[in-house]
Amino acid sequence: MELLGIHHLSAITANAQQNVDFYTKILGMRMVKKTVNQDDTSVYHLFYGDEIGNPGTELTFFEIPRAGQNHNGNNSISTTSLRVPNDEALEYWKKRLDQHDVENEGIVEQFGRNVIPFKDFENQRLILVSDETNQGVAGGTPWDKSAADPNYGIIGLGPIHLTVPELNPTEAILTKLMGFTRSGEYEHHSNGRQVIVYETGEGGTGAELHIHVRTDLPQERLGRGGVHHVAFRVENEEKIRQYLDELNQIGIGNSGFVDRFYFRSVYFREPNGILFELATDGPGFATDEDVDHLGESLALPPFLEDRRDQIEQNLKPIDYKP
Repeated sequence: MELLGIHHLSAITANAQQNVDFYTKILGMRMVKKTVNQDDTSVYHLFYGDEIGNPGTELTFFEIPRAGQNHNGNNSISTTSLRVPNDEALEYWKKRLDQHDVENEGIVEQFGRNVIPFKDFENQRLILVSDETNQGVAGGTPWDKSAADPNYGIIGLGPIHLTVPELNPTEAILTKLMGFTRSGEYEHHSNGRQVIVYETGEGGTGAELHIHVRTDLPQERLGRGGVHHVAFRVENEEKIRQYLDELNQIGIGNSGFVDRFYFRSVYFREPNGILFELATDGPGFATDEDVDHLGESLALPPFLEDRRDQIEQNLKPIDYKP
């Protein structure tokens, strides 16, 4: 496979309104799409990103109102990184997080970069990572109407952290099937354990997985504040179908081809049970909305449009004024 980097990441929230407030008003991301979970239209699927939700900038949330708290553990996507332009931006963000009483660990080093580990209101584990020394996949462009200073704004998804009990099976899928290469390792700042780094495509912060091997943890119990899946960038639908054929040929169970309207996908689980998605770079979020008004109203793909009245009746309105 010739993957281009991280495409998006989908997590779980129990409160859509608080989620919108945190990610737009505090983190200053743009809500580029307010839609529903296509597999369960009774719940929101919220997309945040850069100015137009470019691939590689999208952090998304399924709202599951009755979800219990995530129980952190193994077999999980354990931390999500968000890129900012440079070290100076981290100084800005340290002050901003403190001003908004957001729990954080201050500026520390990780794999030769400065970062700020922090948590959202549901204990979603997040990291702001400086792109000061990045020479890989380019970041996006913060929205000029952001609640945070666009000069220091979030420019995309950074390294995604996985926690697994066994490295070899996951490493085999990453390197032999998905085209990742092992690019280094580092000692985690808080526990001293080794973290192994893999990269794909052009590499750098927008194309890395950081794997923590923990034999001392129970399996994660997914809930609010946890991550559902991570998606990797694929150039186009033709490539997706080629990769689907490859998955079928080697006997890896998968979802088959899925048309999400804003992109095309296939899903599969790696050997430690973590859900991966391959997703195309297009068509994108301006397919059904004007770029100047992304995320302002409920967007539904054409195959759900005839159910709009019913779907809207089942959703609690979100107060969002960009």
